[in-house]
Amino acid sequence: MASFTLLFSRRIFEYDVYHLIQAFYPFSESEIWYDGDEKPQGEHDADFAVDYTDTAVRFSCVTGKGDTFGGTAEITDFSDRHRSKNEVKRLVYRVLSERTGRTLPWGDLTGIRPTKIAMKLAENGVPETKIRKTLKTAYLVSDEKIDLTLSVVKREREILSGCRTVSHSPDGKKGYSLYVDVPFCPSICLYCTFGSHRLDAFRDYVTPYFTALYREIRYVCRAMEKEHYVPDTVYIGGGTPTSVPPAQLDELLHVLSDCIDLASLKEFTVEAGRPDTVSREILDVLRKYPVTRISINPQTMVQKTLDVIGRAHTVEETRDAFRRAREAGFDNINMDMIVGLPGEGEAEVAKTLHDIAALSPDSLTVHSLALKRAARLNMFRDIYEPVSFENSEKIMRLTEETAASLGMTPYYLYRQKNMAGNFENTGYAVPGKACAYNVLIMEEQQTIMACGSGASTKFVFDGGERIERAENVKDLKNYIERTDEMLERKQHGIDCWLHQA
Repeated sequence: MASFTLLFSRRIFEYDVYHLIQAFYPFSESEIWYDGDEKPQGEHDADFAVDYTDTAVRFSCVTGKGDTFGGTAEITDFSDRHRSKNEVKRLVYRVLSERTGRTLPWGDLTGIRPTKIAMKLAENGVPETKIRKTLKTAYLVSDEKIDLTLSVVKREREILSGCRTVSHSPDGKKGYSLYVDVPFCPSICLYCTFGSHRLDAFRDYVTPYFTALYREIRYVCRAMEKEHYVPDTVYIGGGTPTSVPPAQLDELLHVLSDCIDLASLKEFTVEAGRPDTVSREILDVLRKYPVTRISINPQTMVQKTLDVIGRAHTVEETRDAFRRAREAGFDNINMDMIVGLPGEGEAEVAKTLHDIAALSPDSLTVHSLALKRAARLNMFRDIYEPVSFENSEKIMRLTEETAASLGMTPYYLYRQKNMAGNFENTGYAVPGKACAYNVLIMEEQQTIMACGSGASTKFVFDGGERIERAENVKDLKNYIERTDEMLERKQHGIDCWLHQA
């Protein structure tokens, strides 16, 4: 694992530069320091340096031979933060691209929502040809990713037209979405960074957790109804909501049905992500309520990989769970897969795609593995060596072709830091089966009220130009004991949001 030092003459745009370096040198670690600071102990001269003057910026790096390589860009007005940041990023990208001989599919974009740029331009009436030019020249995005972005934006705009967003309401009512977190799983996957807890180890917390969760759900629903807000979508995630006993899941859904009119929702999703939790009893519970969409997520259909990453189920259990859900009457089933799992290359991904295609789900979400610090796969990457992404473009194209063969088109995408191959997560769906909640949360066009441990409420201000969050604590014990504090945070956020403070 490589390690770099990054020196800045001023405290500005540090993390934009840092994440671009990470994109060119994945799985590396960089230490940031500044002119005037004491040099980190044992460090030599900086590997990368960003030097600002009043009218320009210079980015330089030390080559393997000890020579300095770099470039300069003129910046006439640093007070224009957006424009000057883009100039710095283009300079850093150009230098790193020349040094490495590589280009990145998403150019110098480091944010997680690349579609937001194109979406905003489209909503302002900018023609497609000009949007393409902006993405190409201003952000150095590849033609293939520009095509993907515009395709997604088209689908997103269609989906949002049926939702109550900050700028549009089909029926004149005010809308929001509700997320509910069930933080229990049968086992914890090696790549997981969510606040999940093994059900067998935390079984004593289940009842008090749900008691606290019901309080929060009732509080939130009453507060939103009081202000005449109507939910568009409900999404129950985690964790694995279907890992809890059927009676517990039934109770949760009953509480929700008491709080809001579930039958009037545009969409009601329950993640049944682990195939080993999708029993007939669980499916019977879900069918009692107007659940419109579920996820059954294999991540891979290669048994050896499932064993390595800690998913305690078999490939055949995935097939069985999917067939049971179809037999139970579910006509909108999503399947997730991950590209970049340890030991997997083109052949393994092709097998997973072949097996998923044989089941014919209604949507397919393709994740590019992102190794975050909290994931055990990252902590023990000397043992679980990640694959080389030499063929990543070919692999990603294979996922796109498989989705197309199933009649699916891309409808949302997002990116994460430290994402393998500098690619993206893309959701594909057949017509009429796209997940509206995914689009609403990605494009930040509607307030998302989130309940449960680690849940993050997103208040959308100023027509989508500003986002404020109200975070719940992640620790189960703290969440249970500090429920009143969570409710106070919610109420404060609601008060500020309603008055646009």
